Amino acid sequence: MCRLLVLFLFLSCTLGAQTSNIAPILQATGNQAYCPGTALPIATAMSFIDPDDTGTQQVTVQISGGYVVGQDILMLTGVHPNISSSWDAAAGKLTLTGITSQPTYAELQAAILGVVYQSNHPAPTGTRTFAIAVGDANYLPATGHYYLFVPNVGITWSDALTLAAASNYFGLQGYLATLTSADEATFAGNQASGTGWIGASDQQIEGQWRWMSGPEMGTLLSYAFWNSGEPNNMGNEDYAHITAPGVGIPGSWNDLSNTGEASGPYQPQGYIVEFGGMPNDPILQLSTSTSVYMVQINSITEGESCGPGSVTLSVNASGNPIAWYTSAAGGTPIATGPTFTTPVLASTTVYFAALVDCPNIPRTPLVALIRDIPIVTVGPTTTACAGNSQLLSATTTAGILRWYDDPTTTIALATGATFSTPPLTNAIIFYVEADNNGCRSGRIPISIPLFPSPDLGNDEILEWCENQTGTLSVSFPNGAYVWSNGSTSNAITVSQAGTYTVTVTTPEGCSDSKTFTVNTYFVPQIASVLVNGLEVSLFMVNPGDYEYSIDSLNFQETPFFTLPTGGNYIATVREIHGCGLVVYPFNATFFSSFFTPNGDGINDQWTPKGLEWNAQTTIVIFDRFGRIVKALDANTPAWDGLFNGQLAPADDYWFRFQANESAAPQLGHFSLKR
Repeated sequence: MCRLLVLFLFLSCTLGAQTSNIAPILQATGNQAYCPGTALPIATAMSFIDPDDTGTQQVTVQISGGYVVGQDILMLTGVHPNISSSWDAAAGKLTLTGITSQPTYAELQAAILGVVYQSNHPAPTGTRTFAIAVGDANYLPATGHYYLFVPNVGITWSDALTLAAASNYFGLQGYLATLTSADEATFAGNQASGTGWIGASDQQIEGQWRWMSGPEMGTLLSYAFWNSGEPNNMGNEDYAHITAPGVGIPGSWNDLSNTGEASGPYQPQGYIVEFGGMPNDPILQLSTSTSVYMVQINSITEGESCGPGSVTLSVNASGNPIAWYTSAAGGTPIATGPTFTTPVLASTTVYFAALVDCPNIPRTPLVALIRDIPIVTVGPTTTACAGNSQLLSATTTAGILRWYDDPTTTIALATGATFSTPPLTNAIIFYVEADNNGCRSGRIPISIPLFPSPDLGNDEILEWCENQTGTLSVSFPNGAYVWSNGSTSNAITVSQAGTYTVTVTTPEGCSDSKTFTVNTYFVPQIASVLVNGLEVSLFMVNPGDYEYSIDSLNFQETPFFTLPTGGNYIATVREIHGCGLVVYPFNATFFSSFFTPNGDGINDQWTPKGLEWNAQTTIVIFDRFGRIVKALDANTPAWDGLFNGQLAPADDYWFRFQANESAAPQLGHFSLKR
């Protein structure tokens, strides 16, 4: 059989030669559990079926799925005199080739069974798929296609498109790779040792990237793996390539011109040919695949019991039987299987689940939690008085306390060590319960003895006249009385305004208080009467609710009056609540502002009205020049308008009034009108 060698234009094995040789059929089995830290053969069985050949020059084993660079490795173990191995860490591929001659299928079969997988990670996850294939191309089980990176420094995209289309692989038509999924892009990208062309272009319509080769020819890209900031169409960059290692995201795509750069990371280094999926392609089994899955405990389910009891523990593991132990190492299994039910436990106990076939993996601890059933102690309950709140208390050995007013409700009134009830009007039962993370004590009823409280009624405001006494009293059978003035009887006599409070306490300790506010009405006392001309104001010794009068008949609420004329008056003030009255005589002297001495009998003389004359009372009248024109006294109490026997002229005149020798003089003026 010819080995596939791609030159600039053609594969060394021609299509005719390929089709005359019957392609081998590869078959392998193996879907095994991998234990961390071990080396596991990739296959449990391997066979080659080839009626016209006894061997082939090269077989590759590649980690085609789940490969982790730097952690995963394939190695050839055992003695194989005619076979050498070469590991490509970038592609995750182990190549087996003959040393002195083409190896037989029997030699290759033994070698493949000697290939082992190993991970240096202490706890690898997922699965690993291994593709076993003849020839140079790499096989991807997910697509069933083969991929080959063809080195060719400086090749243009258009030449790569032509050369790829002229290639075939055991009768499979080649084409410039069309990568339509993440798995395919990652797999093909890992093979490119430098900038490698793929079959996408937007040369026809700028910005519309299409596949220009293979079964997808002419279709828009449904998947793309562009590098950051790409494609950017700089300098007619209409052709896609896989970026060189170290440029941006590993295996991602960029756009270049048809020729690319003359040197550097953007110089084309070759192209990727894809085989498979074309019309009339033969059905081949040039490759086969196996897999391993990582043995691990994916999840655990621990359990708990409220008080002593059995607990069920379980694990979810990928493959591998489970054994249960009472210690982290050593000992004898106490049970097997993914689920374990403990014996009756009195306290929290840790068990360990082990992967039977992977003894190097540490056992996984699972806790069988035994929660303590809380023990509640209710504090002492004191007498409750109707209308008052009651403070309840309790303690618990574990968890939190919740308070209820019903034995079955799920709505708590309060939480904590104490609970202040609402005001109580009827006998009631409250309940307390401790909850230790779902482990409950059961509700304990608390009955509160309820005694009647004295009801002294609302506070009162009392009013009476000064110098009177009044009695304040309350009554409650068998009650003890304490007044704010120290009295201990049910009634007290008071004579002073003020606030008096009484508290009545029953033999059970229930109490109520009542406040009496005593207001006193003052007996009216007139302090003074102010007369200003005909305007009179009355002033009282004490404020109060009074009515006022100056004729003892008509009363008003205000102490201000306008007199009709001067003279003697009697002011009367009475308290509206019946607390007496007072009278006060007063005189109002009125000096007229004019007089008309014309003999008509009206205002013919000027004389003070209401003046009470005495021997010391004097009134001296002046004209505007300060001359005395008349002096009045008790014997001559009026002026008739004559001066020296002649009619005094109509004019303004001034007077000085002095009630007695010790009184202050009062000045005024009036007009004489003719």
